[in-house]
Amino acid sequence: MSTPNNLIDFLVNQANGVKGLADLNLPNIPHQYIQPIQARLDSCKIIPHDSEEQSIPIIDFTNWDDPDVQDSIFSAATKLGFFQIVNHGIPINVLDDLKASVHKFFELPVEEKKSVKENSPPEVVRLATSFSPHAESVLEWKDYLQLVYTSEEKIHAYWPVVCKNQALEYMKYADAFIRKLLKVLLKKLNVKELDKEREYALMGAMILGFNYYPACPEPELVSGVGPHSDISSITVLLQDDIGGLYVRGKDGDSWINVPPVNGALVINIGDVLQIMSNGRYKSIEHRVVVDGNKTRISMPIFVNPAPDAVIGTLPEVLENGEEPHYKQVVFSDYFNYFFSKAHDGKKTIEFAKI
Repeated sequence: MSTPNNLIDFLVNQANGVKGLADLNLPNIPHQYIQPIQARLDSCKIIPHDSEEQSIPIIDFTNWDDPDVQDSIFSAATKLGFFQIVNHGIPINVLDDLKASVHKFFELPVEEKKSVKENSPPEVVRLATSFSPHAESVLEWKDYLQLVYTSEEKIHAYWPVVCKNQALEYMKYADAFIRKLLKVLLKKLNVKELDKEREYALMGAMILGFNYYPACPEPELVSGVGPHSDISSITVLLQDDIGGLYVRGKDGDSWINVPPVNGALVINIGDVLQIMSNGRYKSIEHRVVVDGNKTRISMPIFVNPAPDAVIGTLPEVLENGEEPHYKQVVFSDYFNYFFSKAHDGKKTIEFAKI
């Protein structure tokens, strides 16, 4: 088989995605996916697993209101911006069912996926490939489905049947966990409670993503996801056992592997909490590499403000006379700016800097 003549039409309009491309069993990847050498992950820059200084901490959330547990979360959020949580209260069978449903969705016949793409309101369900294929000079080796956690009426009407129940069950558990975690993070910023106003500005719009990275014949040449920071308040990620997630090291030039831990959730601080905390919490760049033999999946929950929420440094953070580093911005403006371009590291946050 050869590469389709009009690759974007094949990937996007016909809804084949990179899964459809991988299914052609091409010996080489199309040139549109080949990353320039300087953009590829250099194995010499990966920090060894046994580095105590720069490994992603694993935190037991059983006693989440324990001051020591909260201190551990605060430390991780301020230093590395990434940590893993175990004993978060979401049953393992719910996690396993969700993973199975992701594979089932992407293995549907292309006609069914095209129907989802064409007949779903984008504010509820969005099926896409790469990141912003019309804005990127190099494509990313990824397909994704986004399910917006909205009213049960819209969920039942539009979320794909093959994964609807599993995704909804997961989100109901995750919602309770996310509220607890945000309370801990806010407490350390002198915010006493997660009231309705703060809830709207932190988690007014939650999106569950299904990321699908097919096995790639030339994995060292492509990017699953290019270096970027998330624009969320926080991101809660469930990954499978394949691995491939890397976080930017403190020196700005190295990369830390985030190893899969069975049953764990990977948490990272997003730009919104970096802005709200005036830089105390760190929204750190991360990237994904793909596998040459196995398909990798991951399931992020992007915990976002409501689109019309105004985000800026919290008044509680500035009580001691500290100057804000960020201006107030409407989240939808920030969101639209992020998606108007290719992944470009930490540049999006410049949009909000004073």
